[in-house]
Amino acid sequence: MTRTKRNWIPLLLTIAALAGLLMTTAFAEGEAVYESNFFAQPLSLLPPVLAIVLALITKEVYTSLFLGCLVGGFLYANFNPVLAVTSVYDTIASKVGENMGIVVFLVSLGFIVVLMNRSGGSKAYGDWAKKVIKTRRGALLATMILAIVLGVDDYFNNLTTGNVMRPVTDGHQISRAKLAYMIDSTAAPVCIMMPISSWAAAVSGVAESMEGVSGLQLFISAIPWNYYAILTIFTLIVLAVFDEDFGPMKVHEDNAKRGDIYTTPERPFEGADDESKNSTNGKVIDLIIPVIVLIVSCVSGLLFTGGFFTPGSDYFMDVMGAFADCTAATGLMYGSFIVVIFCFLYFLVFRRSMSFVQVTDCIAEGFKVMVPAILILTFAWTISGVTNDLLGAKYFVEEFMKSYAADLANLLPAVIFLVSVLLAFATGTSWGTFGILIPIVVATFGVDAGTILTIGLGACLAGAVCGDHCSPISDTTILASTGAQCYHLNHVKTQLPYALTVAGVSFVNYVLAGFIQNVVINLAIAFVTMFGVLMLLRATIGKDKVNARAAAK
Repeated sequence: MTRTKRNWIPLLLTIAALAGLLMTTAFAEGEAVYESNFFAQPLSLLPPVLAIVLALITKEVYTSLFLGCLVGGFLYANFNPVLAVTSVYDTIASKVGENMGIVVFLVSLGFIVVLMNRSGGSKAYGDWAKKVIKTRRGALLATMILAIVLGVDDYFNNLTTGNVMRPVTDGHQISRAKLAYMIDSTAAPVCIMMPISSWAAAVSGVAESMEGVSGLQLFISAIPWNYYAILTIFTLIVLAVFDEDFGPMKVHEDNAKRGDIYTTPERPFEGADDESKNSTNGKVIDLIIPVIVLIVSCVSGLLFTGGFFTPGSDYFMDVMGAFADCTAATGLMYGSFIVVIFCFLYFLVFRRSMSFVQVTDCIAEGFKVMVPAILILTFAWTISGVTNDLLGAKYFVEEFMKSYAADLANLLPAVIFLVSVLLAFATGTSWGTFGILIPIVVATFGVDAGTILTIGLGACLAGAVCGDHCSPISDTTILASTGAQCYHLNHVKTQLPYALTVAGVSFVNYVLAGFIQNVVINLAIAFVTMFGVLMLLRATIGKDKVNARAAAK
């Protein structure tokens, strides 16, 4: 044995002994009721905040999210490395298991998208749409209208709208970042105002858990007070009509008009719609029919998991009741599975436009397209689980609200909005946010509080959507990037200035709403202030253009 090898033996034995000691400690701790020293403390919010900051600085999403998860694991384990690693691993396994339906839905949708591309359906639809939709403005408004029509579920909305409208927006030289913003800003804001949707069911379900509260009535009454959702849709219309942009989005749009729809060197989806393998015999129906089947089957899947089609049940039961009991991940998985079977039959038997080998090749390609989204979603789900389940961040926020809410009186709606924004931004989940805050809001105001209760609920829901909208670790933000096939951080950076602008106007209007408490007057003020801010920004942009032209001369 050489001297070099002999010197390694004590080191290896020492490492093995330390590992054994740590394992023993971890198992010994596991026998008792374990609680982290950082549970429900301010540092419980550190993992997502760290991940978000690192992602924005380094432009590296996967590593940033993983480090955030790992830091959360160490906080949970009180810096015991073995327990930290095992807790993160267990959380990954748990969260992926809970959301496996979404993973299957993503892979199925990837298969369908590649299939429609290679069959020539996407190209045929794009060529037809360019003849019908002749302007950029028309393409943007058509994207928004389709997203509103598909407002039953945000996951389904983001992916379907993005994949259907991408050929149209590409043809009109609209950047992928702008497409991602359009679908992300229509998905959740529409769902949170749609009485028949998975979001309405979730909100109503939380509210119904409290005695003396009608969840659906409370949800509907809060819609006109949901300023962030309303003003986001309003902003989309104004920006589309005037064809104006500001901040990083303006750079992306200016480049798109010159032929570069990606702008940055990071473009993971470039070539995904490559038509070199596409059939030249594609027809518009090769995209339209699968999309219609996808919509019908996914909505039916949601209703099925809610018990609407259960044998022996009342087939005339309230649709809202079915949505309230539905499981979105499972319903979408069932729906996408039906579409996969339909696509095989459609392209092989009815259209006979592709061979069996060509169709099956699309399965692997579709999975490859969705790998970035699945990986980011896995880390996002994990960091949310570490933050809320292991570190108890939700309990920290709950105690904070209970301690300070009662002393704020008429300013409470604005405070609720801010807290909801911050919690949703840090955890990346709007459902988790309003699930925590709605009972606190109702308990703070009281069931019989009247208008101020609906304002507070509207502020809570608006803040949840806003924080989720801004957060890089939000699943809906990730799926919007996927649907638009846009580099994720490009979507986050370009969307953030718009979201913060609407959030600022919403906050001011919640301050006013706490004192005025008149739905018509407050809504009118909200529209006027939002339009005024957008026109001020437009005037500033126009001035910058004039100065730039003058400098060029």
